[in-house]
Amino acid sequence: MSNPLVDMQKPDVIFCIGTNMTECHPVAATGLKKAVARGAKLIVADPRRIGLAEMSHLYLPLRVGSDTALLLGMAHVIAREGLVDEEFIKNRTVGFDEFFEHISQWTPEWAETITGVPAKDIETAAMWYGSADKSAIYYTLGITEHICGVENVQSLCNLALMTGNIGREGTGINPMRGQNNIQGAGDSGALPNNYPGFQSVTEPANQEKFKREYGTEVELEKGITKVTALELCGDSIHAMLIDGENTLLSDPDRKHCEHALRSLEHLVVIDIFLTETAQLADVVFPATAWGETDGVCTNTERRVQRMRAAVPPPGEAKPDWWIICQLAQRLGFNGFDFDSPTPIFNELCRVSPVYAGLDWERVDKGEYQWPVPHKEHPGTPRLHEGEFVNGRGVFSNVHYRDPAETIDDAFPIWLTTGRRLQSYHTRTQTGRAQGIEYLLPEEALEVNPADIEKWGLTDGEWCKMSSARGSITIKVKAMNRSPRGTVFASFSFADVPVNLLTGSGYDPVTHTAELKVCPVRLEPL
Repeated sequence: MSNPLVDMQKPDVIFCIGTNMTECHPVAATGLKKAVARGAKLIVADPRRIGLAEMSHLYLPLRVGSDTALLLGMAHVIAREGLVDEEFIKNRTVGFDEFFEHISQWTPEWAETITGVPAKDIETAAMWYGSADKSAIYYTLGITEHICGVENVQSLCNLALMTGNIGREGTGINPMRGQNNIQGAGDSGALPNNYPGFQSVTEPANQEKFKREYGTEVELEKGITKVTALELCGDSIHAMLIDGENTLLSDPDRKHCEHALRSLEHLVVIDIFLTETAQLADVVFPATAWGETDGVCTNTERRVQRMRAAVPPPGEAKPDWWIICQLAQRLGFNGFDFDSPTPIFNELCRVSPVYAGLDWERVDKGEYQWPVPHKEHPGTPRLHEGEFVNGRGVFSNVHYRDPAETIDDAFPIWLTTGRRLQSYHTRTQTGRAQGIEYLLPEEALEVNPADIEKWGLTDGEWCKMSSARGSITIKVKAMNRSPRGTVFASFSFADVPVNLLTGSGYDPVTHTAELKVCPVRLEPL
């Protein structure tokens, strides 16, 4: 997030797109509710009439996969109506003249033909966002889990750059992280293109720096993503270590995923429970859970926080860092003789510029948000104040692209997937809690009542849902939340493997799967 969570209470206009925040980030969403109660205008763009839409002052029910078209239409209106921040554009951006010419062709009327959102509402959204003193953008996986996820994010950046809504209190571009230490994992170098601290692996100076640090020279090329790794299983990849992820349920195209994992000669899983993925493993190492672990997490607002073990771990469970260090020592690697998480975190601070001013003791109270470049630095709650780290903000001349697969006679219905308030991700934890089981005992397919009648389905009965990759059976639930022609289900339940159907394509840059768009057909059972 470019801005701290407290800033969620301060915008004049809040634009939420591709985020079911009240269900997926219910605690953080209280800040948004406070802003609305204070008088902020809320714009919500989502194919489903989610809880946020019920709170909104303007709801944009766009067709799944059409976000780029909506955002191009909004940019057109902002430019046409002279709502751009000329001083900000002149002093802090590049490429606006070319961008201004580019968006002149993408009218709200054109966007309406793609998104289904009335041109008048697109104009209103653009006018509200562009004319307010403080406008903020919040998004999550509804923006990124598309083959055009990068273009979607670039389009949001264009809106912020056009209007100067970045680097100030109550503004910004704010992606809400989906799990507790996703941000920290990226910070630590768990990315194929970066060393710790987002230092590019293709930069020779970085290569030399880490060669001195670890005595190993890494090639000047990006590593492979998980998508590529699964494709190479059984070919050039024969062993795999999966730590804390239930890949079999969370990844798209389950048949392909399971075939890949079964093609390995050796699969090792580290997890707190024997998940569906762990059941395929040759070796499973039991890990400690959050309440049994000492360590550090970095949350969605870049706040670096200590974790403290409250109870001893059960049985033979060990912290992930200890398990990985033991494996590394047995594989003959030097430098893994750590006896606690303290020196591990201090090493991260030593090699990462954004953590350079921190250490184990300094993060004791969780008061710092990176970057913290030196010991006297107070932290950076708000990014891009005064300047961009990489120079100037760059406008992106993006184009709309259809999803990898679109509806046709064989598969005439849009399926979109996501999470529910009561169950978390693949239910590795919430699926073992009796109270949660009472609140959400099973998965069901949200279908518009008018479509239930049209398609010959029965509310509360089972149907067969098929895509180009396979079929599952799922119970039908009549709900006005989903628009006609679009159905919704979560991927949380192992007995209803929704991700057996998904996997039509990936973003070419990030390899993020298009989990939000999947053409299907429904048949009554």
